[in-house]
Amino acid sequence: MRVSNSPARFAALLLATSLLTGCSLFGGGADDSRDEGASTSSQVADEEVEYANLGERELYEEARDSLDRGNFTAAISRLEALDTRFPFGGHAEQAQLELIYAYYEIDDWEATRAAANRFIRLHPSHPQADYALYMRGLAAWQAGRFSLERLKLIDISKRDLGASRDAYTDFRELVRLYPSSQYAPDARQRIVYLRNLLSRHELHVADYYMRRGAYLAAVERGRWVVENYPESEATRDALAVMVEGYLGLEMRDRAREVLRVLIDNAPNHDQLRGRTFEPRHVDAESVSA
Repeated sequence: MRVSNSPARFAALLLATSLLTGCSLFGGGADDSRDEGASTSSQVADEEVEYANLGERELYEEARDSLDRGNFTAAISRLEALDTRFPFGGHAEQAQLELIYAYYEIDDWEATRAAANRFIRLHPSHPQADYALYMRGLAAWQAGRFSLERLKLIDISKRDLGASRDAYTDFRELVRLYPSSQYAPDARQRIVYLRNLLSRHELHVADYYMRRGAYLAAVERGRWVVENYPESEATRDALAVMVEGYLGLEMRDRAREVLRVLIDNAPNHDQLRGRTFEPRHVDAESVSA
């Protein structure tokens, strides 16, 4: 597998939206656990003996063959052995890149990000550094998504978005550092999605504060959206949050200032009646600009 020159593999990667999978194993007591541990140790030892008899080229060719056949677990064991035994060999850098890909294919997002981080740290000016950064973001993207989102059963913006923030940061860094990268167009599209997702999340938090009378906290959340996600779809609602929050704080002059901005940018906002703003949660009179 050539990570750098495979349009088909890249296209498949862009379309990958693998469901998060997991398994639960029930049954078995302490004896079963010991048997399993002994079996795993024996397997590792057997692999070490097997790989000890292989040179760098042979080990790499076996790893590539496993990748081409879609046997990613076998490929990972060989690539890891190659990376350990021949860290400065002729295939070392390519093996590190392919490890990133193989980890991603088995849905190990943490290992994917760790491998990508390591590659970027060791080879910051490598021609494929953009690929490593893209994969780091893509792993965070997958970690932050939920399979049920596509079924519209949950609103992902109401969940913890730590991984999605990491993805947003990585994709923005990719576009900034490598604007002409072949991965930049896809990264830009994901940035738009993540920007809207993260800004919606901030508004959910602002709404929570507003309903509980924490008006200053709500205003600050609205301001954060306006300042950090100005191109997001949620900016207009963020301005409305600020207007209502200032009404709750009895700062009507500040509310009018923000209201003018809201009218200029969203004259048809559902809380506007002409140039008058109608609060939803705050027990205060309407304000006009």
